[in-house]
Amino acid sequence: MTDKQPSEALYQQLKQDIRDNKLPLSSPIKQQQLASNYGVSRIPIRDVLQRLKNEGWLMQSGKCGVMVHPLSATEAEDLYIMRMYLEPLILSHAMPKLNHQILGQATDILEQLDQPKLSIAQHGDLNWQFHACLYQAAKRPTLFNNIANLHQLCSRYIGFHSVELNYEKTSQQEHYQLLDAIKAKQLGRAKGILKQHISKAGEVLVAYLQKNMPV
Repeated sequence: MTDKQPSEALYQQLKQDIRDNKLPLSSPIKQQQLASNYGVSRIPIRDVLQRLKNEGWLMQSGKCGVMVHPLSATEAEDLYIMRMYLEPLILSHAMPKLNHQILGQATDILEQLDQPKLSIAQHGDLNWQFHACLYQAAKRPTLFNNIANLHQLCSRYIGFHSVELNYEKTSQQEHYQLLDAIKAKQLGRAKGILKQHISKAGEVLVAYLQKNMPV
């Protein structure tokens, strides 16, 4: 990797290396060490590390170091509880404004999610794109931005749903149920499906983390 490579590529590579447990979990990592490992200067490393800290992938360790943020059942539970209440709320504001164009876009995204052999990152990005295209219609930027941040903080946990828990098929079925309720203009049903969609995923994830990782 060189300094000429876009910082976005460095950002994606670091995220993937965290997912693949290629960075140490229990000891601090210095910026200079990372710059050397990835073949870049400290400036792009510093910028990417700040972004990853903001998104919950890393935490500060000392003056010039970082540490991989440990996964936590308690954190995951809190994130999914907040999503469970905020996302049906924004959907209620969005529903009256969802037109054929937006619903067509949502359908296209679900069809992309049906494609086999998606990477964990691709699945996570498409999952958020589906929810975001519905929520943006609400025209509630403060609420939307907070929900977007929750999804970003949840992104480290998506790999468990995809790999260890084999939850993708269930999640996709619920996406189609949600879309059907929206197309039928059934607000109460849509909100109920969405709340259940989030709460079930959270419960399965938290149970796994409580069994396999420290709280």
